Amino acid sequence: MQNDLMQKKPPPGHIVPVPSRENTRSVPKIRLAPQEELVPRSTRIPFRRARRWRSQGEENLYGVPAVSVFVTQAAYWRFNAHAQSDLQNEVGGWLIGKWRLDKQSGEQFVVIETILPALYTQQGSAYLTFTQESQVALHNHIQTYYPDKELVGWFHTHPRMGVFLSEYDNFLHRNFFPELWQVALVIEPHGGSGGFFIRQSDGTLETRRYYGFYELLNWRRHSVVQWRNLLSEE
Repeated sequence: MQNDLMQKKPPPGHIVPVPSRENTRSVPKIRLAPQEELVPRSTRIPFRRARRWRSQGEENLYGVPAVSVFVTQAAYWRFNAHAQSDLQNEVGGWLIGKWRLDKQSGEQFVVIETILPALYTQQGSAYLTFTQESQVALHNHIQTYYPDKELVGWFHTHPRMGVFLSEYDNFLHRNFFPELWQVALVIEPHGGSGGFFIRQSDGTLETRRYYGFYELLNWRRHSVVQWRNLLSEE
């Protein structure tokens, strides 16, 4: 079974989990989402220190997103730097931060504070494979260094392919990141673009249309966002 999975060429732009090279008897099921039910902590949503970046087609998206996405400038630099680390092949990893509830409005939001690049991957120009070793290494890192943080989503690149979720990307997101508040980020490093795929409040997910995000500004209120496909609301 392992050999079939390893040798089958993935369709363009998807990520699939595969078993360890050391385990040829069965395919282990490693869940990337939290295994116990979580409740978001209550705090104030940081609109006052954020700049809104929206996608051009955002107004045409159906419904209401389950969460708003806030990104620290450090996290923005880090996932873009990782996206630029290999312009010929897909790369990816995990988004680490907080899942919170605004104490006044009841609106849920996530704050992406850092990333964990995926190790031990198999990759090509139109595919990226997370192995069992990738998953174990990332979860060990989270437990060791970020025990008070949440796994708020994942990211990967689509070199020269655009910003979208393929059928297999959607499969991975649906099965391994099933919480309403977990998001997917796709970056197109050649065109300097990116976008977040966020579930609606009813659980539906648009795979060809994406959202922007709120950039958490520094004390000088200077922006670092350079994606060409997003528009600033300021």
